[in-house]
Amino acid sequence: MKASEADQRRLLDLAEVDTKRRRVQHVAKNLPEQHHLNALDEERTKHRAEVVQLLGQLEDSRSELKKIESDVETVEARLKRDNDRLQGASSRKDIEALQREIEVLQRRRTILEDGELVVMQRVEEQTAAHEGALESQRSVEDRARELTVLRDAARDNLKGEYRVLSEQRASVLASLPAELVALYEKQRERYGVGAAELIGNITTGTNVALDRPELEKIRRAAPDDVVICPDSGAVLVRTEKSAL
Repeated sequence: MKASEADQRRLLDLAEVDTKRRRVQHVAKNLPEQHHLNALDEERTKHRAEVVQLLGQLEDSRSELKKIESDVETVEARLKRDNDRLQGASSRKDIEALQREIEVLQRRRTILEDGELVVMQRVEEQTAAHEGALESQRSVEDRARELTVLRDAARDNLKGEYRVLSEQRASVLASLPAELVALYEKQRERYGVGAAELIGNITTGTNVALDRPELEKIRRAAPDDVVICPDSGAVLVRTEKSAL
């Protein structure tokens, strides 16, 4: 294939733009903010599970406390009723029966009130634990939101940079012969590099020095001959920096 020296050199501009585009794509896929968010995911899941577990325990204890309070109210009501009946009782048998029942109810009330204190203490401790877990969860979620904002801002910047590079690429492509562009794209797709410069005896496609027979073959090629780099497979562009 033939192509002017100027067109071949513009391939280096195209290759530089493509290298920058690949770098932008790589950075976009490996943003540190996204890595931090990924690391936070496990922590967020752990905190959410802990909050749910502690809330469940707290609700169970609150239900237990509510049941005890209801039982205490029932005992208090029965004690009041029996005391009222005791005030009006005249039969010795009735009085003794009421007194025995009142003693049983008083013991029952004592047991319930002791249990109530235990459960109240547990509710207090579980409330503190739940609130602490919520605070930890909020802290992690706040950090996740901050990282998300930073990640999105970084992505937007990279998208803008990529858009500018794509416009530059389109401009370079428009100035090149279609056949040369097709070769460049073919080699880039196949080998990862579309064009490389020969600096001294080193190809920038792989940063490997070409041996004498290869250099001699390149030296014999006409300036407008399109040469393929024997090492990288890219279009090898000769410049004043080449050792030819």
